Amino acid sequence: MSDIRVASRYAKSLIDLAQERGILEQVHQDMQLFNKTATSNRDFKLFLTNPIINNSKKLAVLKKIFAGKVSELTQKFFEIIAQKNRESHLDAVATEFIRQYNVIKGIEKAIVTTAVPLTPELRTQLSQKVAQLTGKTIQLEEKVDPSLIGGFVLRVGDKQVDDSIKTNLRNLKKKFKENPYINKL
Repeated sequence: MSDIRVASRYAKSLIDLAQERGILEQVHQDMQLFNKTATSNRDFKLFLTNPIINNSKKLAVLKKIFAGKVSELTQKFFEIIAQKNRESHLDAVATEFIRQYNVIKGIEKAIVTTAVPLTPELRTQLSQKVAQLTGKTIQLEEKVDPSLIGGFVLRVGDKQVDDSIKTNLRNLKKKFKENPYINKL
């Protein structure tokens, strides 16, 4: 079974159980914590995917790292995953959980790349405008890329708006290369 399919099924089950118990927000925070830990620590990710290390050791490490930081449901979930020998899928499960949670709550992730950091006023205006256009709550992620020179690149879902000076200059350069003007002498 593919990694995505496994992650999707486990994430869906965890969401359903968390909703049933009324602790969806807590479990969401737990999955964000796990995702942040896994993405920021490559050794931890490699440890979970290592087939040589047995499940009980992986579970002991998970308990030690997340003891007191995650809910009881999340701890039990880690135990089930370890019993089923699926620790290597935990990172994908956490990512999928967050994605499914965002779908349930109507949250859309928007990534804006600018040449300089956004001011608080611009950040608010951009979030409001994108929320108005999409009809969803926006979770704005900012990136800074000085090579854009100016303007911005906004990505929401599978749509992208590129209004950077870098792109405009590239388009202008292409038009000049075409040279549609004929010299009449």
